[in-house]
Amino acid sequence: MACRIADPSVFLFTGPHQRIRSQKIATHSAPCNWHLTWDRLLVKGENHKKWVIPMRRTRTVQAVAAPVAPSSADSAEYRKQLAESYGFRKIGEPLPDNITLKDVMDTLPKKVFEIDDMKAWKSVLVSVTSYAFGLFMISKAPWYLLPFAWAWTGTAVTGFFVIGHDCAHKSFSRNKVVEDIVGTLAFLPLIYPYEPWRFKHDKHHAKTNMLEEDTAWHPVWKAEFDSSPNLRKAIIFGYGPFRPWMSIGHWLIWHFNLKKFRSNETQRVKISLACVFGFMAVGWPLIIYKAGIMGWIKFWLMPWLGYHFWMSTFTMVHHTAPHIPFKSSDEWNAAQAQLNGTVHCDYPSWIEILCHDINVHIPHHVSSRIPHYNLRMAHKSLQENWGKYLNEAKWNWRLMKTIMTLCHVYDKEENYVAFDQLAPEESQPVAFLKRVMPDYA
Repeated sequence: MACRIADPSVFLFTGPHQRIRSQKIATHSAPCNWHLTWDRLLVKGENHKKWVIPMRRTRTVQAVAAPVAPSSADSAEYRKQLAESYGFRKIGEPLPDNITLKDVMDTLPKKVFEIDDMKAWKSVLVSVTSYAFGLFMISKAPWYLLPFAWAWTGTAVTGFFVIGHDCAHKSFSRNKVVEDIVGTLAFLPLIYPYEPWRFKHDKHHAKTNMLEEDTAWHPVWKAEFDSSPNLRKAIIFGYGPFRPWMSIGHWLIWHFNLKKFRSNETQRVKISLACVFGFMAVGWPLIIYKAGIMGWIKFWLMPWLGYHFWMSTFTMVHHTAPHIPFKSSDEWNAAQAQLNGTVHCDYPSWIEILCHDINVHIPHHVSSRIPHYNLRMAHKSLQENWGKYLNEAKWNWRLMKTIMTLCHVYDKEENYVAFDQLAPEESQPVAFLKRVMPDYA
């Protein structure tokens, strides 16, 4: 698997940075009786800061015992230290077990669920014009400005994905036929089959951060990590430097294999696949005929890689952090997973506009029926009613460094164990990231 996106041959992403105590690492078949204490997290946070925060030259004192936790395990100051260490703006306190997802949903104003056709089609216009402008920039830019044109165009086409994403959640239009058509068309430039993605993504929402069942990215299993030297090296690269593009692996594995779908789903899956292959059969040769192979690379491949950068980055930030656990189905709690186990992250405003607020993600997991243009209103309501439980960040390098160098192998007590704690001699890619990635928060 390597992120449960996968078969043993493909590897995706997730991860924190922790020091190994005398602990047992859970394997695929191990029961998940997870219990994580705040003092353990703070120890990990301090270890993380030791590795990644530039320090002035000081004398080092070797500690012989873990620091004593504060009198209240959920004290604001304690969580503030964790947040600073991991690159978060705020880490929420644990949600009580007796809170249900319905309790949370009932506090949202009814207005956030209303579909506004004008706003929906305005988003389509924003994506189409920004993507067209990106293609124009690519056609006119000198070679040294092409990376900027590709970055813009890749971000703009990510907006197509968000529109199709709303269609799949039935929050784009009151007309479901229109949603299926728009969703299919929006996904075509990304070579994403709409129906296969919809079926798998619905399961992600139903089973968010559930250890076996979630169809998004999981921690690596220890048994998988130890199964083969070659696979271990590939996983280290996949969850390390290649992590911002490993959604490509998820795309390949989950969406084109008919065996992964139920019999009542396969007909719609086949139609979506036919649309995608038809687009490739017509669109790609046309681009090559007009602009050559280099034109195909310039106008399609590079923006597509830009899209996958955002797809991978957004996904791992939404649900991956040292303090956010994956749980077995018998321990899993829907409200904790959706409200407490999802991260709100602010990005530069141009990214938020082109990507239609997809990173205002907590309300989307509280209810996927909220249209993207109402997510900020819903998030404000959650802040007012459930603010102390929310995890929030502003995108920064320390946050990315935490995920890419620490959040690797599943452990039921620590949540994650880093690759370089288990296989230090083979973890040069992770060591490289620690050296070169900035630690700015």
